[in-house]
Amino acid sequence: MLNQFDLIIFDWDGTLLDSTSVIVSSLQSSADDVDLPQPSAEDARHVIGLGLSDALEYLFPIASSQQVGLLVDRYFHHYSVYGQRVSLFEGVTEVIESLHTKELLLAVATGKGRSELDNAFESSGLGQYFHASRCADETFSKPHPAMILELMEQFDVEPRRALMVGDTTHDLQMAINAKVAGLGVTYGAHPRESLLSLAPLDCVNSIVELNLWFETNV
Repeated sequence: MLNQFDLIIFDWDGTLLDSTSVIVSSLQSSADDVDLPQPSAEDARHVIGLGLSDALEYLFPIASSQQVGLLVDRYFHHYSVYGQRVSLFEGVTEVIESLHTKELLLAVATGKGRSELDNAFESSGLGQYFHASRCADETFSKPHPAMILELMEQFDVEPRRALMVGDTTHDLQMAINAKVAGLGVTYGAHPRESLLSLAPLDCVNSIVELNLWFETNV
């Protein structure tokens, strides 16, 4: 069925940007700097998609407020260093350009802060294609539905005409909470079986498959 959706909302990290390993390394290095137990790679991957404060609370429940402040500072430091090697997944630009030519409404809902996303938009060149975005420091963090609800309200789009695309269970649970369809991508932070447990429309394994899915369904 063609033209199912008017609004397509993308997660950023792990969905469009190949940043999962850098986020994991940044979280682990931050823990080392503050003399806290280093989270496992699995635990660090689990919190990707959440706002940073929620992610740190999950990973470091015993951290004092002072330690949390230091963790935030060190995380941004390490991400700025490690992030120099981060890039969009190959083929992402072409996928977004193709959707843009179909005159669809495109948006981003991310656990990043506003300044981080604006910098990412500029450095990637993708910002020009998105009509709106929501960040975790502007509204409720995933999986609360606020980001999606605000975007639908902004464009007067009904839930049945919106689609959330993401690589984590936080993305798909947010879609469920907002009563919109979800599409999982398995090349990011969370494993395929975890995504499938939330019954998305589909799970795709690569950018090539993502593009094909859009060509078939949008």
